[in-house]
Amino acid sequence: MRVAVIVPVSPYEPVDIIVDSARCIKNLDFRKMNVRIVYVIDLNGESDSRAEILKKEGVEVLERATTRGKRAGAINDALKLLKNFRPKYIAIFDVDSRPVRDFVVKCISLLEKEPNAYIASSPRYISNAVNLVSSTVSAEYLLINFLLKKTGFRQFNGLIGVLRADPLFRYGLKEDAITEDADFATRMHAKRFTALLVDTAVYEQAPLTWRDLLEQRKRWYYGGLQLWRYWKDVRGGSSEFIFSWIMALTLTYFTGLFLPLILLSPPLIVYKFRNVKKISVSIGLLVHALILQYAAIKAMLNFIRRKEICWEGLRRSL
Repeated sequence: MRVAVIVPVSPYEPVDIIVDSARCIKNLDFRKMNVRIVYVIDLNGESDSRAEILKKEGVEVLERATTRGKRAGAINDALKLLKNFRPKYIAIFDVDSRPVRDFVVKCISLLEKEPNAYIASSPRYISNAVNLVSSTVSAEYLLINFLLKKTGFRQFNGLIGVLRADPLFRYGLKEDAITEDADFATRMHAKRFTALLVDTAVYEQAPLTWRDLLEQRKRWYYGGLQLWRYWKDVRGGSSEFIFSWIMALTLTYFTGLFLPLILLSPPLIVYKFRNVKKISVSIGLLVHALILQYAAIKAMLNFIRRKEICWEGLRRSL
């Protein structure tokens, strides 16, 4: 079985994070699969040596002297490189993704049983819960993981997971979409494909500052507004998908409505983390909800004004 792995790398990513990523991906269980691991690096000037350093780790590197299409463009360029390889499945990760060793094997195993599924992935967990911001996002992910089990619109952030290659090659990623992952998920669900939640795990990094969180979520909210262009396609989907899709693009824009519920969170936080000191996360959740509300309002105003989105790198934990 031919399997490809694609990891897009922005101009802002530090070399230590990239090298650690390559070592993690190479250590995954691929059984007897024929595997190609491709890192797509958007170069940060002529003196950028990250590609040469990464090649020494034994992975393929596709260098781009442009940021055309951002992450979507990088993945699309990797697909062109892999066309003649003809993989059956393609795993996509970010440079901060740390899947557990059985991730690919378990995802493919379930995809083999469900031919109508376009992606298989798992719950996500935060690996750098080192301050109030990242610990708060870690608590948020617990809610997201719960909702992933219930929703009819199962969308994995970043398209992190293992995808069936045929629909990915056929439809590609929209390079004008701010959130290319949600865009692709919407199009696939509208075509009656399904997404599978697998019993494994991926760890990733959360923003470390409230400002980084704000900028990240403004992009996410803006990208969500772009998804309404697919309303005619969505209407042809299942009622469960339509309901979940609409809820995702409406309720999440009004996090201020959930502030009263956050006041009830301290006992749940202590119970879930088994640590009384984590009660401070309840305060973080209040700040988090207010930041998300502000981000949603800013995104809506920018969308109406057709103001261009600014892309900035997130500070990483090394």
